[in-house]
Amino acid sequence: MPELPEVETTRRGVEPHVVGKKITEVIVRHRGLRQPVSETIDDIAGHAITAVARRAKYLIFTLKGAGHLLIHLGMSGSLRISGEAEEFKKHDHVILGLSSGKQLRFHDPRRFGIYLHLPEGDPADHPLLRDLGPEPLDPEFTTETLLKGCAGKKIAIKVAIMDAKIVVGVGNIYASEALFRAKILPATPAGEVSKARLAKLADGIREVLTESIEQGGTTLRDFLNSNGEPGYFKQRLFVYERKDQPCRVCGTPIEQAVMGQRSTYWCPKCQK
Repeated sequence: MPELPEVETTRRGVEPHVVGKKITEVIVRHRGLRQPVSETIDDIAGHAITAVARRAKYLIFTLKGAGHLLIHLGMSGSLRISGEAEEFKKHDHVILGLSSGKQLRFHDPRRFGIYLHLPEGDPADHPLLRDLGPEPLDPEFTTETLLKGCAGKKIAIKVAIMDAKIVVGVGNIYASEALFRAKILPATPAGEVSKARLAKLADGIREVLTESIEQGGTTLRDFLNSNGEPGYFKQRLFVYERKDQPCRVCGTPIEQAVMGQRSTYWCPKCQK
């Protein structure tokens, strides 16, 4: 699944191609996504895109006089800028024609994505967004907010930091990597992690996400950026998908287990 760095990479990739451009046509080739494509989607034709923002793993397109688009890439989705003459791919489900002569294509083989038109109101009030926690790269994400979110919880710290009500956008890959940097065992009960160690974890989350965004996301399975090129962060991963391989720091074999129905990786020597 594209995680926060992949979504932010996508936002940065498409933004210069769409902001200030008018939507000249809307083509819906398949409405059956995780939630059906909005029936009002055709109403956005003739309106300009004025901004592209991100909230957690959602992209928010602001439309002049026509509300917003709320897009989630799901398990395998991507947004690409294409020429009008380029043939549609099998899983290109929603296409926006732009006044530049280009198209913005939403491609989603597994159809777990979301493509909604919000004609009115603040997107932050939408049910998909209103209960989300702080952004990990914003100033509002602090040691104190992480401490408050973990207080009294018996669930594993790995599971806790993947809870979007505590902090958004820390998916499976980056949770394992941040815990390695903070030297915390993933199975440690969240409520038992000291404030000092949570401070290191907050730093680790910020560092791994920032570095991944700078490198263009993580190359895993289906993700491609807006130019169709993979990201390059995978080569820097310390523990994720490295079971039985030597730790890059101490040489101890990396261990793996399932926590919260997700594969989790750690170094038994570096992490305590």
